[in-house]
Amino acid sequence: MSPLDGIKVLDLSRVLAAPTCTQTLGDLGAEVWKIEAPEGDDTRSWTPPDLAGESTYYLSANRNKKSVIVNLKSPEGQEIVRQLMTHADVLVENMKTGTLERFGLGWEHARKINPRLIYCSVSGYGRESPLKDRPGYDLVIQAESGLMSITGLPDGEPMKHGMAITDLVTGMASVQAILAALIARATTGKGQHLDMALYDCAVATLANIGSSYLNAGLVAGRAGNAHPTIVPYQSFPTSNGAVVVAVGNDGQYRKLCGEVLERPDLGTDPRFLKNHDRVVNRKVLVPLIAARFRDKTTEEWVPRLVAAGIPNGQVRNVGQVFTAPEALERGLVTRAPHPTGGEVTMIASPLRLSDTPVRAPVAPPLLGQHTEEVLREVLGADKARIDGWVAAGAVALGKGA
Repeated sequence: MSPLDGIKVLDLSRVLAAPTCTQTLGDLGAEVWKIEAPEGDDTRSWTPPDLAGESTYYLSANRNKKSVIVNLKSPEGQEIVRQLMTHADVLVENMKTGTLERFGLGWEHARKINPRLIYCSVSGYGRESPLKDRPGYDLVIQAESGLMSITGLPDGEPMKHGMAITDLVTGMASVQAILAALIARATTGKGQHLDMALYDCAVATLANIGSSYLNAGLVAGRAGNAHPTIVPYQSFPTSNGAVVVAVGNDGQYRKLCGEVLERPDLGTDPRFLKNHDRVVNRKVLVPLIAARFRDKTTEEWVPRLVAAGIPNGQVRNVGQVFTAPEALERGLVTRAPHPTGGEVTMIASPLRLSDTPVRAPVAPPLLGQHTEEVLREVLGADKARIDGWVAAGAVALGKGA
């Protein structure tokens, strides 16, 4: 048994933020009906790379779902979605503001159709915002939320995160909101509207940086791989790569100097005794530490740092991550049969529950793979009715159907 067994999710989302949310709900056992336009989720065309014609971007966020092609511009297609609403516990959408309202599928319509429905809207700036009509793209949100201003080298230009981090954080936060709403519904018997914005979630990730401004008026700049208030807490080049060292207290600092770097004098130097001193004098200290790290290889430094109890790690590329023993032992790589690619390899869900584990992964569906199945099993439609919808252009059976 999985935690969300029996929960039905009507997924009207595409790209990354909201599909990440619905994928997690699927991992947790919910049945997810992914409603796609005839051309499919935008990310299906984001190639190369691909697996047997399926975009690897699409494959990253759509496992454990059933794909149903519905033309929402068709009155019959809109009616099909309304019927699916009556069977759903959760609806997730990230359409442009006003789109679903024009189709008679907005929150005010949905709550009358199914008062128990939890309706999660994911957008760039929120449905109740002066910027509600602006599209929400991760790059833009990273810029406007301040994240880019604190990312990059001190003397370089603002940089975005290597991944679409605001999409991913919003997807995770949306799952939290949906689970909370499901718990609340168990008491109230009523659904509710969840207004999830990439902008809000991005600003929330400023965390201590945001708190520094709000409480001390400090506008943070870029520190590269260093930490604004802890030293040494950054990456250091070695003779063949790089390591990161995260010294969290004064005791660890003295061990780093004496046991690892063989520079006990740095550990007793009055300029560097306390973290405050090291932050004030970082321009003097960091080059001295960096010079020592360049003397040996990463493979030589890591065991010494581990032996001394200094938090550290080698800087890996993505290929090294997925072949690392700890990644393999934790089962972070998972596989599932794929209809056209033979087998798809995926990053496993990080959720670990002892008694109600996540479900075994099912490959992301082909476009329209489950149209007939969902219409038949959920709506009770027979072949003649489905054929009529196909003829009217309301639905399509798609690949693998």
